[in-house]
Amino acid sequence: MTQTEKQAIEKSPRSLDQALRPDSWEQYVGQPTIKENLRILLTAARGRNHQAEHILLYGPPGLGKTTLAHLITKEIGSSLRATSGPAIERVGDLASILTNLSPGDVLFIDEIHRLNRTIEEVLYPAMEAGVLDIVIGKGPAARTVQLELPPFTLIAATTRISMLSAPLRSRFSGGTFRLQYYSEDEIVEILRRSAKILNIKIENDSLHEIARRSRATPRTANYLVKRARDFAEVNEEALDVKTVKKALALLEIDELGLNQTDRDILSVIAEKFHGGPVGLKTIAAALSEEEATVEEVNEPYLMQAGLLERTPRGRVITPRGYEHIGLEVPRAPMLNL
Repeated sequence: MTQTEKQAIEKSPRSLDQALRPDSWEQYVGQPTIKENLRILLTAARGRNHQAEHILLYGPPGLGKTTLAHLITKEIGSSLRATSGPAIERVGDLASILTNLSPGDVLFIDEIHRLNRTIEEVLYPAMEAGVLDIVIGKGPAARTVQLELPPFTLIAATTRISMLSAPLRSRFSGGTFRLQYYSEDEIVEILRRSAKILNIKIENDSLHEIARRSRATPRTANYLVKRARDFAEVNEEALDVKTVKKALALLEIDELGLNQTDRDILSVIAEKFHGGPVGLKTIAAALSEEEATVEEVNEPYLMQAGLLERTPRGRVITPRGYEHIGLEVPRAPMLNL
């Protein structure tokens, strides 16, 4: 554990997640293609003494988009100014952020897809020409003032790239990179480093058990290892596989990483709607859950795990889904010849 990591943990519990964040490319596990592309991009820009071009990172939450932004900033040797799409409510908010940047700064906008279209249009000239167009006044007396901005790099992150307008997407000249899910071995490597930082004595089998239930996501894996540590400390038990299983059972996380809501979705489709197809609204109503939660939070992993399918007629549970919730796969109906 580095001195910086120790200080971050000792300083405040709120800094714990920040302490677990890799602070060098060597510590960042996974995403080899993205790391190599970024290395070439940043090295070439530094060799030409140019500002690094704008970069768009997208993919499911918890895969390391914010961490990459921090590592890029460190590689450039500049300061990171971080904000988010929902936090920028007016054009003036974005103008204030842009005009307060110093030369060479990195501006990180998380969840950029939630920017208002009017605000989005202010970014176009800022990204392309390094200027900020401000309209003063209204009606016939209105006039446009153009402010020159210092050179900066915009790094944007989003979980829903389809919601970005085509003009905005096209202005990320440095590249658009999709983060992939992690393998079990990669998650174990991440957990091993986290356990060392947290001063947790944990067996290798326990790390693999947590990794298998982490939904292939580092953020989820770190959450689970912290909760397993809490369970072991409170119950004064060694952090072995048995203890990890008990801790995850208390969290209602099963062998595939499914939570209770995930399993309820499968059970509702299988038992109430004969395996589907059934519509999203019907599933949400049967669970007393929001449609957006089912569609955006639960379904993606159920589909990734091969437990659920989306068809033009609705959601259908797969044979593997039946097996996972302990139900027999129904036989296909016999045809009368």
